[in-house]
Amino acid sequence: MVTKTEETQLNRLENQVDNGGGGAWDYLSLVRKLKVRRSDKVLKHGLSILNDPKQRSSLGHDEWTLYEQVAVAAMDCQSLDVAKDCIKVLRKKFPESKRVGRLEAMLLEAKGSWELAEKAYTSLLEDNPLDQTIHKRRVAMAKAQGNISGAIDWLNKYLEIFMADHDAWRELAEIYVSLQMYKQAAFCYEELILSQPTVPLYHLAYADVLYTLGGLENLQTAKKYYASAIDLTGGTNNRALFGICLCTSAIAQITKGKSKEEKEGSQLHSLAAKVLEKEYKQRAPDKLPQLTTALKSLSLSS
Repeated sequence: MVTKTEETQLNRLENQVDNGGGGAWDYLSLVRKLKVRRSDKVLKHGLSILNDPKQRSSLGHDEWTLYEQVAVAAMDCQSLDVAKDCIKVLRKKFPESKRVGRLEAMLLEAKGSWELAEKAYTSLLEDNPLDQTIHKRRVAMAKAQGNISGAIDWLNKYLEIFMADHDAWRELAEIYVSLQMYKQAAFCYEELILSQPTVPLYHLAYADVLYTLGGLENLQTAKKYYASAIDLTGGTNNRALFGICLCTSAIAQITKGKSKEEKEGSQLHSLAAKVLEKEYKQRAPDKLPQLTTALKSLSLSS
């Protein structure tokens, strides 16, 4: 995940290069380091170096890294002739390279030659079954073809091997949510929380899924995870605060007549509502009437 400091540095360098201030190589290196996708800029500034023999030769062995970076950016931008030329240079330099073979398979994929790309990826995986990039390309290829069930299958197979890949668990969870497969999504978020317990986004997403599933037990657990999201963000997560309000209201409907639950729920209602109203007064006073209406519908107005 890119920090605000890193993003500021990247934007500053990008602006500097765009305005002719130099530093193209530093910019391209930072893009690689941060693993961000700014393909149009990489293509433009990468080609400006590759097309200048003096600048290109000054890179030493990094020249080949730049050819690879530009090739991938060109495929993103559908500049397939540029990608083909870059890959051709790399193949000439590294005739037996599996890494170049991966780029060639990606080019087939970019052209929409799905069957040929799949054959190429399968062949490469036979040589190196643990190539994470190729496994991920298969997922991306299935999604590009609209084959969501295929993407789920590939992701599950990938996670059997690379269980610690947080991005893959999150991607799978989001696919399940989009298909309204909430129990499966909940399992994915549980895995994420176990591996990264201090990331509030996962607590919040898990709580959303549990609230959507409904039922007393799920609602009570959702309330706890909304509360943990609030705690992890220093009490500033409005979505989690509203989630608390929704959960306590729904729980109150189910546990009507049980004085202990009603009392605890009422206190939590009131606290969450007051914090929300304070936040809206400070940050979005024009939206306060809508919030007040929503809270009244939940019997939460302070």
